[in-house]
Amino acid sequence: MMSQKTHKIPLADRMRPKTLEDFIGQENLLGEGKILRKAIESDVIPSMIFWGPPGSGKTTIAFVISKATKGEFMKLSATTSGVKDIREKIKQAEELSKEGKKTIMFIDEIHRFNKSQQDTLLPFIENGTIILIGATTENPSFEVNNAVLSRSRVFVLEKLSQENIFQILQTALKDKERGLGNLKIEISEKDLQFLAEMSDGDARVALSALEFASDINMKIDKKTIAEALQKSLAYDKNGEEHYNIISALHKSMRGSDADASLYWLARMLEGGENPLYVARRLIRFASEDIGIANSHALDQAVSAYQACHFIGMPECSVNLAQAVVYMSKSKKSNELYEAYGKAVEDVRKFGNLPVPMHIRNAPTKLMKDLNYGKDYKYSPDFKYEEKQEYSPKQIKNKKYLK
Repeated sequence: MMSQKTHKIPLADRMRPKTLEDFIGQENLLGEGKILRKAIESDVIPSMIFWGPPGSGKTTIAFVISKATKGEFMKLSATTSGVKDIREKIKQAEELSKEGKKTIMFIDEIHRFNKSQQDTLLPFIENGTIILIGATTENPSFEVNNAVLSRSRVFVLEKLSQENIFQILQTALKDKERGLGNLKIEISEKDLQFLAEMSDGDARVALSALEFASDINMKIDKKTIAEALQKSLAYDKNGEEHYNIISALHKSMRGSDADASLYWLARMLEGGENPLYVARRLIRFASEDIGIANSHALDQAVSAYQACHFIGMPECSVNLAQAVVYMSKSKKSNELYEAYGKAVEDVRKFGNLPVPMHIRNAPTKLMKDLNYGKDYKYSPDFKYEEKQEYSPKQIKNKKYLK
């Protein structure tokens, strides 16, 4: 039976695996013969970054390493630690190094450390004083200093599968020492599968919801689970998921899949995205991916932006939906986008080419005397196309448009 003190520890923490054998999921990294598993079993740990979504096992793997290593294991949280805390840990590591002992320093949410804090670690990673293990939900390419990143192995953790979560929940229900095995909880396999599905690959969310649901009612059904979850959408307006979803929206519209486009739009708006941000992206899309195939697309996008500006959320969601469906169903052409890109290439290649004299403006007598505007042919005076060159001679006859 759990003690009162143990019971106060959240179920997700109580059920944290202590060994590789207990760990469920991430078979691509921790399966038999995989490099990370071998490193842990051999206690030959390199500096590394664990990158993955919440509840995928980053901290748990670090905890397993802490039990397996013969060295000192130190833990810091980037949300509560500063440079002073880092230096204190480094000082301890240096003393241990003199005794021939290694130090593994685990930094949770390392992406929250600023450049100065990350730079503090660098020389001690280089000279072997510490072995760094960082955990992050954000793309380390953007959030971890290149110098630290280049000295670390990055291991990408995937979202846990529904089967993984289901197995974790079953374990928690049966475990009498750490889990809920001593309680007479009633829950059907179907409802447990529902909880596993709704947890969206996050083991901590699943276990926390199960624990809360058991506090509400010992007989747990779908309704109790839904109340316990109080599920919020996994959408970080400033994180990588933000860029993943706007990319999904853009590519779905480009691929003319209106239904997928509506889904990704809803994911963004229901997750709290600024509707004006979406509207600005639609304006860009209207010219980049539709362009001259349908000139009315730009009108639709601009109108959607104005509607968002006038009435805001949630009312403007349908305006954006209209624009998104219109973009999806429109004929597509990237001719403008490619043509402008070719023009930019020539600008960079040739630099500041002079404007031909005959199409220069001549507002003063001196400029006229210098032949500015001389022999210019005023286009409306010609019934058919007038014969004159508009481009610098270095790119004469260059065609950007097909």
